[in-house]
Amino acid sequence: MTAERSPEPDPQVEQFLQLYDSMDVPELHELSPPEAREVQEQLSQADPDIDLPTVEDRTIDGPDGEIPIRLYDPRTEETETPLILFYHGGGFVVGSLDTHDGPCRKLAAETGYPVVSVDYRLAPEHPFPAGLNDCYAALEWASETDELGIDSGQIVVAGDSAGGNFAAAVSLLSRDRDGPEIAAQVLVYPVTGDAAETDSYDQNGEGYFLTTETMEWFHDQYLDDPIDEGNIYVAPRLAADLSDLPPATVVTAGYDPLRDDGALYAERLRDAGVEVSHHNFGGMIHGFFNMIADPVDIDAAHEAYDAVVADLDGMLDD
Repeated sequence: MTAERSPEPDPQVEQFLQLYDSMDVPELHELSPPEAREVQEQLSQADPDIDLPTVEDRTIDGPDGEIPIRLYDPRTEETETPLILFYHGGGFVVGSLDTHDGPCRKLAAETGYPVVSVDYRLAPEHPFPAGLNDCYAALEWASETDELGIDSGQIVVAGDSAGGNFAAAVSLLSRDRDGPEIAAQVLVYPVTGDAAETDSYDQNGEGYFLTTETMEWFHDQYLDDPIDEGNIYVAPRLAADLSDLPPATVVTAGYDPLRDDGALYAERLRDAGVEVSHHNFGGMIHGFFNMIADPVDIDAAHEAYDAVVADLDGMLDD
């Protein structure tokens, strides 16, 4: 299965690509991981100007120490609501609570649900499965805590790119371990398998922000042991059985090397009897979900949030 792309990238995307090229930003794979993280932080400083009643940094217990989290709570009254656990993207190597502050603010504001962003450990210092273990530990904490006033049966796992991989893998892991209930999974251009096998990997590997060279570098940093290539919690699309997983929203972008990877996972979930809503934005590029504020504010990004919110409205009881 392949998802379509528009004949040309969206004009707003073209403007972003021209701006990005003019900045002469080094490719992340040309840098050390710490340098790449610094560049990513600098590129992600847009402020969506969304004020919330509560934005608070905390820590929770993890498998190997404390895990930093950030709570975004839009509620002004004590009402029991669903919770969104958000796992940020960044190829398992870069990204932080700050790089995805805007998306988390917008998700909280648009859904009316609290969002908890999880600052999992990054590779290569902490290769697979460290980050995944942190993400799963955050799910266990969310299902057990009474601090947040949430409905523990209405937890959503969400993430973009590598974070989408974690959301999918946590859903699999919780099913396989008979772990906490997950009400829905939101996978924004997720990594789910070997994207190099797909048409979009070849079509979109250069010139559209995320390159195949950077993807390969991310992959090599994340996996410390070649045997993990076949692990279904690294590549959920490899799982023989995808039944009994939470309903899913999958968002893909036409000019993203990961477009077909996400589309194939949506198809496999649907074939396994999982309720799936797939939204492909044909003129968009990887990372567009973050482009919601000046200097890069893209209309289709806001449409993607509208689609996610509408899907969650249909999946959740609140």
